[in-house]
Amino acid sequence: MGSKYTQRYTEEFKRDAIALVDSSGKTVTAVARELGISSESLRGWYRKAKADRGEGESGELTSAEREELKRLRKEVREQQQTIEILKKATAFFVKENDR
Repeated sequence: MGSKYTQRYTEEFKRDAIALVDSSGKTVTAVARELGISSESLRGWYRKAKADRGEGESGELTSAEREELKRLRKEVREQQQTIEILKKATAFFVKENDR
């Protein structure tokens, strides 16, 4: 994955390719072959589009949910760091006052 030959496709191209699978009744593999792209790429886009429409596998997150999860995890990490700093500061001040 991520070879220098990997091509970047526009969002519009991806949407059109997904729409073609939906409207043509052809398989992802057949549509991918016609468009000259890898079936793995198209299958990934298709799965993601279905998840974003709420039609994905049960438990599969939408893009918005994935973004929110990333943001919340970052927030939790930052709060945990703050808590650690406050614990150290508290311990330091307790020691200072015991002198």
